[in-house]
Amino acid sequence: MIAFLQGTVAGRTPQSVLLNVNGVGFEVLMSSASLSKLPAAGEQAVVQTYLQVREDAMTLFGFLSAEEKSLFERLIGVTGVGPKMALAALSLYSPAQLVDAIMQQDVARVQKVPGVGKKTASRIILELKGTLEKEATLFDAEPAEDVSPAEDGALAGAKEALLSLGFTSAEADLACKGAPAGASEGALLQYALKRLGAQ
Repeated sequence: MIAFLQGTVAGRTPQSVLLNVNGVGFEVLMSSASLSKLPAAGEQAVVQTYLQVREDAMTLFGFLSAEEKSLFERLIGVTGVGPKMALAALSLYSPAQLVDAIMQQDVARVQKVPGVGKKTASRIILELKGTLEKEATLFDAEPAEDVSPAEDGALAGAKEALLSLGFTSAEADLACKGAPAGASEGALLQYALKRLGAQ
């Protein structure tokens, strides 16, 4: 098992970072929240990892904190939740926010994760609530941030523009993460395009 990687940031995509570890390049899939916190290309980074081994592929998933990795491992243990869905959850919410939603049995909040329907959201809460209650000290609960209607509209417009440019819904969601609060639709689009490397 590869527990962590320490190397130089060689590049990144909207979904992953490329780490040069002693001349070997590793592609590590990460949440958009963690990707946005990584240092610039050419600088050193330490990434905790989870290796998924399947018959047709080996995939590395990366995390900047023990809390994020721990929650990822618990999420993929839920029936019907795969690694990509778990990363989508950690891209939308911080570990503390997601744990808070689960502890509060807030199906609507969990359902906001891309690809998660009502049944899956209910299953996540049902299967994880008890486990997370026992590990409450690992996560400091933090309420989800409210998005104003105006900001929500600008965000939706920017994502729609990205879709019309040929980007996928997942790419649009990830590219808009961490955008400046209160930004206009045009500013959000410019921000997203820069993150996608299209500008």
